[in-house]
Amino acid sequence: MTAQLTEPAPQAWRADPYADALRAGQGPLYLRRRDGWLLPLEVERWCAEPDAADRTVLDRCTGPVLDIGCGPGRLVAALAGRGHAALGVDVTPEAVARTVRAGGSALCRSVFDPLPREGGWGTVLLIDGNIGIGGDPGTLLHRVAELTCPGGSLLVEVAGADVEERVEVYVEDGAGGRGACFWWARLGTRALCTGAKAAGWTPYDIWEAAGRHFVHLTR
Repeated sequence: MTAQLTEPAPQAWRADPYADALRAGQGPLYLRRRDGWLLPLEVERWCAEPDAADRTVLDRCTGPVLDIGCGPGRLVAALAGRGHAALGVDVTPEAVARTVRAGGSALCRSVFDPLPREGGWGTVLLIDGNIGIGGDPGTLLHRVAELTCPGGSLLVEVAGADVEERVEVYVEDGAGGRGACFWWARLGTRALCTGAKAAGWTPYDIWEAAGRHFVHLTR
């Protein structure tokens, strides 16, 4: 299944299973595809301090940093602690609240809404699978290019497998609670690099840390 969306469905991520998991700081929580396939969501890791893999991302950040889909804000708070001007954006109020409580700055907005410092961010983050936002990576990559300054960077976490899929999913908690359906995407390194070039990005670096996979793109 494919999607041509220009923005995510915010109500899906405001649904109780996701907000409840963030509030509790733990899962279980999953993305479920219509065919029954489950993708576990690592709520405990998101709510913890940055781990070794996260630190490889933080070390590559330069200038003011925008974290798209910041979740509970571990990266935004860590960047602020390092002296960066950093802002998280997330469509879930509980995620924004947790980010602020952690010491970071965040707005409850979609990436497709007007945002501060448009065209002036030195680094933009799409970590924890957030290249999937909206189910249309091409549109998302073009939008991020609008947000980033000339010569700026985009750091993306990709799937470890060579995958390119756009599917309809919903969030569930494994105990019968579920949110609204929305479109999501999963990309491996090859698919991301191909799509990124079409959106004006140049692959700069590829690395793996603690079983997670990342791509550094530049404008």
